[in-house]
Amino acid sequence: MSTTPAPLPPGLRTRTLTLDDAAAVADLVRAEETVDLGAPEVDVEDIRADWLRPSYDLASSAVGVEDPAAGGRLVAYVDHAGDDVAYAAVDPAHQGRGIGTWLAGWVQQRARERGATRVGSQVPQDSAADRLMAALGYRVRWTAWDLELPEGVTMPAAPLAAGHTLRDADPADPADREAAWTLLEDCFLEWAERPRQPLADFGARVWDREGHQPWNLRLVHDADGVLVGATHVHLAGGGGYVAKVGVRRDRRGQGLAAAMLVDAFALAREHGATRCYLSTDSRTGALGLYEKVGMVVSSTWVNRAIDL
Repeated sequence: MSTTPAPLPPGLRTRTLTLDDAAAVADLVRAEETVDLGAPEVDVEDIRADWLRPSYDLASSAVGVEDPAAGGRLVAYVDHAGDDVAYAAVDPAHQGRGIGTWLAGWVQQRARERGATRVGSQVPQDSAADRLMAALGYRVRWTAWDLELPEGVTMPAAPLAAGHTLRDADPADPADREAAWTLLEDCFLEWAERPRQPLADFGARVWDREGHQPWNLRLVHDADGVLVGATHVHLAGGGGYVAKVGVRRDRRGQGLAAAMLVDAFALAREHGATRCYLSTDSRTGALGLYEKVGMVVSSTWVNRAIDL
C-alpha cells in the first residue's frame, strides 16, 4: 500500500536542500519536538552528521518546502536517509494543511525508485505525525522510549568485572575505531533489520561528528586486551546522550553494561550535562535494565512503516 501523490497547498514551493539548510531543518524538528515532547532534543550536529555520511547524497535524498510569502522560509522537509528510513518535519504552524501527506508521497516514490520495499519513520506516540501516518496506512513496527536519569539521581555503583579496563578510544589509532565499529554493529545487527553500516558512515556519526572529543567513545577490554564493550556518548540538547552502548554477546551477564552507563553519565555530567538520557526500543529487550538502574521513561515513540 502507498500514498496517492497529493498536491502541495497553494503558495508553497519545493527546492533541493544543501548543507547550509541543516540549521533550518534542525529548527523545524526542534519546533515539532517542543510541541510533542515539551522540549527539543535534536541538535544541528545530528542533522549534519547524517548528511555528511559518505554514502549519502543530500541533493537526491531530501526536499524542502518553503513559503515565498514568508521570504522563502523553510516550513517542512523530508529525507530518505537510506534503506527503509525516512525523516520529516512540518512547522507546527503549518500542520493540518496537507503538507505531511505530500511529504509522505514524495519519500515513498523516492524510496521505491531506489528499490526499497517499505519506508517508515519513528515519531512521538499520539503526535500529529503519528496520527497522520496511521491515517495513511502506516503500520506500527515497534515501540521505542527515551529514558532519562533524573537530575540529582545517581546510578547505583557498578564496578567493572575483575580484569577489565575502560578507556577512551585512541583518536590516533584507526584500529580502536574499527574495533568499536565492528563490535557495536555486531550488537545492533542482532535485532536491527538493516545492512551493516559502512565504517565511514559510522564514523560520520561518531568520531567525525562536530564537537567530538575523545571521551565520547569509550572502550572496555578484558584482561587479555580483547574488546568486549563500547559506548558512544555525547552532549546534545543540554544533556548527555548515550547514542550507542554494546557488550559482546558472549560477555554479557557480568555487569559490564551497567558499569559503562555509570561511566558515560558521570563523564557527561563532568562536561556540563544537566540531564542524561538514551533511547531503546521493544526489539532490544533492554527497557527493564535501564529502569532497574534508576532511569525513567520520558517519552514514548512508535516506528511506523508502509509497504511500497
